[in-house]
Amino acid sequence: MNKQPQEKSDLLVVRDLVKHFPVRSGLLQRTTAWVKAVDRVSFAVKSGETLGMVGESGCGKTTIGRTILRLIEPTSGEISFNGRDITKMNSANLKPLRRDMQIIFQDPYASLNPRIPIGESVMEGLQIHNIGHPKERWEVAINMLKKVGLEEYHARRYPHEFSGGQRQRIGIARALALNPKFIVCDEPVSALDVSIQSQVLNILKDLQKEFGLTYLFIAHNLSVVEHISDRVAVMYLGKMVELTDRDVLYREPLHPYTRALLSAIPVAHPSMKRERTILKGDVPSPLNPPKGCRFHTRCPIAIEKCSQEEPEFKEARPGHWVACWLAE
Repeated sequence: MNKQPQEKSDLLVVRDLVKHFPVRSGLLQRTTAWVKAVDRVSFAVKSGETLGMVGESGCGKTTIGRTILRLIEPTSGEISFNGRDITKMNSANLKPLRRDMQIIFQDPYASLNPRIPIGESVMEGLQIHNIGHPKERWEVAINMLKKVGLEEYHARRYPHEFSGGQRQRIGIARALALNPKFIVCDEPVSALDVSIQSQVLNILKDLQKEFGLTYLFIAHNLSVVEHISDRVAVMYLGKMVELTDRDVLYREPLHPYTRALLSAIPVAHPSMKRERTILKGDVPSPLNPPKGCRFHTRCPIAIEKCSQEEPEFKEARPGHWVACWLAE
């Protein structure tokens, strides 16, 4: 498998990441099968950029994000953050590094403690890492809330007193409190109204410029990804099938799955029409993925080779990586 070359500017480098979940059954709960959620995925994220990651539900996007942060332990592979391999670190060595790696969850209400005011939720990370005195922590929490468009009086309110958009702003403030370098944005706007989505996205972009943040932005909505990302990675059934610059991907996609996704984006003007690529069948089960290219069972241009041999994830053009026998 060809691996992407590592550059000095790369903040995060993932090599051959694998995450398989056991399926247990019977009285003794023995492992009878494995769900191949992520299967040999490699990519790098440069310092200060936003890498968008898209794909259908169940393709492994969220699993990748949580495995990078060691919220889920990887089955195998290497995750290098700022030049250090974090897959071999124990919890004591990993704790200082967690200050630099944070996450914004998809459901902010589920990730906030309903029993404490949101000001205390924002400063909780500072307490865990023993940063500052109580008064200093409170000042940091207030400052972060103001950065995301909330006011000081909001800090004493509870999560149920806020709207969905406000709760997502609280989640962003909490992620920023420790002054991280890298943030996994796990579908942070998917549950919000369109008008609120744009506000949250603009907040994320402004904060990235102000603090020099690096994002892994996980989403379903390709329009949202186009708005915020510098590069885009496309996932399908645990595999990365395409990775390139945003403008190149939206202008000249090489993988047939990417073309199908892009054809589904709604056109804003009523007189304009886009030719749709309708994929047949359902996504195969990650319990038993197809032999060869995993997309060949639904691919409109598949050839016999696609069902027999798995294509390499290789650089078809400068900076444009794809896993497809017909990409050339």
